[in-house]
Amino acid sequence: MVQLFFPDPWHKARHNKRRIVQAPFAELVKSKLKLGGVFHMATDWEQYAEHMLEVMSSLDGYRNRSESNDYVPRPESRPVTKFEQRGHRLGHGVWDLMFERVK
Repeated sequence: MVQLFFPDPWHKARHNKRRIVQAPFAELVKSKLKLGGVFHMATDWEQYAEHMLEVMSSLDGYRNRSESNDYVPRPESRPVTKFEQRGHRLGHGVWDLMFERVK
């Protein structure tokens, strides 16, 4: 399992290219995962969650583990980070994504 929790959202449009969750990075993660391995991401920025979902859904070899093909409920195993606590204080939602390597 590879876990990426609350990466910098680079929320300004001109900085979006700096986001870590891009196709080349997701392909690198996939190359490190065994078949059945999971890439678990979490963010408190809705637009970044949508971006992550779009990037991951566009790649061959991954399967979204959400039954509704979007976000999964927060797993009990995921620690609560200071960024998650900050997000809750600011009224942000939190989105978890889990994609399984299938190819």
